[in-house]
Formats: sequence, structure tokens, C-alpha cells
Amino acid sequence: MKDVFLFVLEMIGTVAFAISGAMVGVQKKMDLFGIAILGMVTATGGGAVRDLLLNIAPPTVFRNPVYALTAIGVSIIVFIPAVRRAFTQHTRAYELTLRVIDAVGLGVFTVVGVQAAYAAFPDANLFLTSFIGALTAVGGGILRDVLAGTMPYVFVKHFYACAALIGAIACALLWPVGSILAMLAGMGITILLRLLAAHFHWNLPKAK
Repeated sequence: MKDVFLFVLEMIGTVAFAISGAMVGVQKKMDLFGIAILGMVTATGGGAVRDLLLNIAPPTVFRNPVYALTAIGVSIIVFIPAVRRAFTQHTRAYELTLRVIDAVGLGVFTVVGVQAAYAAFPDANLFLTSFIGALTAVGGGILRDVLAGTMPYVFVKHFYACAALIGAIACALLWPVGSILAMLAGMGITILLRLLAAHFHWNLPKAK
């Protein structure tokens, strides 16, 4: 039951972040290969970095190609002209849809990262689990932005990485109550904070 729950969560996050990455490639006017790579890296990069830090080698993305193949498939669909035009309408509905998709991906990978930390180290402390959770959530986006030649989104825009960190801490604190309940709560908190931050334009203080 738990394995199925985790797989469903990971697939939801993979699809969400693949769309996010592919759209950056579209905006940068990349070719099909570049868009597919950007979508795959966004969806799987955080998990790969997480696995390397947890000494899980080779990373899951290479041992189970379903995640990478799903991300590539979603990116190719985004590249289709009719779909691409729909995504580049920049209507309010479009922006809201992308915002929700991105928030869902952030929430999903935050708690998946916490689960991976506990699976590797059952006695892991709060610092390790929350750090790994947040890194899993934002790592792919950072790699995406670096490959796309832009300042990583998490360093300059809204309350993004902090939402993942707070959600990861909540998930870790609730873990003794039950892993599934903890993951649902951590995911919900992350998604809610991310959407509120985007709506109300919450930002941390910036250097001037």
C-alpha cells in the first residue's frame, strides 16, 4: 500500500516538474532535444542529487527509468505545436494552472525526499530529513535554471525553497504519528505556502 502511494506521488511530481521544465525550454526557444532534457532534469535532478548525498548509487532515476521516460514523454507532448500554443497563451487560467502544477510538484518531492532520508537512515535527525526533503524539491529546478542560463528561481523569486523547507520540517515532525499522514500533511503545507506566496507576492529581503 505504501509503495503504491509513494509511486503515485512520485509520478505526479514527475509530470508536474516535467511540464515546468519543458515550458522553460519553450520560452528559451530550445529544440525538441533541449526541451526534453530540461523537462527530464527538472523532474529527476533533485532526486538524483538526493540519492548521491544519501550514498544511494546509482541514483534511482538510472535504476528505474520509468521516471526519466515519463518526464521525456511529457516534455515531448508539451513541444507539440497545439499544446505549446495552449501553454503560451499567458491567460490568467494558464498562469494559475502552471502555478498549481509547480506547487504540487514542490509539495510532492518535498515529502518524497523526507521519506527517502528515513528509508536510508531510520534514525535520521530533523536537520538531515528536512534538508534532504527541501533539496529533493528544489534541486531539479536549480539544475534547470543553470542549464537554461538563468538565475536559479529559488534564489530570487517568492517564498519557494522556504515553503519546501517548512513542509519538510512538518513532515519529519509528524513522522512518528504515521508516515502517510506525515507526508500528506507536509505536502499540503508546502503547496499551501507556495500558492499563498505566489498570490500575495511574499518575498524574503533582498540585497540592494
